[in-house]
Amino acid sequence: MRITAAIIAKNEARNIVDCVRSVAFCDEVLVVDSGSTDGTPDLARAEGARVVVTDWPGWVAQKNRAAGLASHDWVLSLDADERVDARLRAEVERLRAAGEPAAPGFEVTRHVFYLGRWIDHGGWFPEWRTRLFDRRRARWVGVDPHDRLETDGPPARITVGELQHFTYRSIAEHVAQIDRFTTVAAKEKVARGERGSLLGMLFRPPARFLKMYVLRGGFLDGRAGFFLAAMAAWYVFLKYAKVWELGGYGRKAAP
Repeated sequence: MRITAAIIAKNEARNIVDCVRSVAFCDEVLVVDSGSTDGTPDLARAEGARVVVTDWPGWVAQKNRAAGLASHDWVLSLDADERVDARLRAEVERLRAAGEPAAPGFEVTRHVFYLGRWIDHGGWFPEWRTRLFDRRRARWVGVDPHDRLETDGPPARITVGELQHFTYRSIAEHVAQIDRFTTVAAKEKVARGERGSLLGMLFRPPARFLKMYVLRGGFLDGRAGFFLAAMAAWYVFLKYAKVWELGGYGRKAAP
């Protein structure tokens, strides 16, 4: 069982070195870069990664492209702001030494670091994601920007260690990402014929906040938990507001 760690990146100079080092135990580290201007490709090459520079076709297409470019059929997929911790590394190495697995893939738990603390509630942890997979029996699917891995058969689960996600470093960065992601999501919805509604904008955001902050215990994560729930509600509102706008309802006829 030989493994390629596949990382997608763009302008990730602050993250790429730590990310590559965390997966240096793999048989290959592949970075698929979509036009960085901050030296990300050079930093990755200096750490021993193979770098392929491409365009940006979207999250789902780029992750499938990265899997296709891998030198080995088993792929460990990461974003540049993620790290494999020591316990997860040891477990993946144990699996590799045991030979070809019967399962088409393995779920790992992802742990998010946000505003100076680890997030343990609000539905953010444990957050199980299939990230180690056999590309012959798996493919990335979903609607941008929300990708997911679909496998031929149920994946197994690695219960030791975690994939650490060092997400937004400031509220401003989080807000900017929400603006970008909601634009992509809204365009996808409009392309599928969906239209925004006032009721959706009125009721969906507070429902999301209450679900994360109250029902799933986000309040236990202090201020960071409150901010995450509030940002999730803002994401929902902005997405449906943009669907409404892009659907033509927000435009008046030119005088």
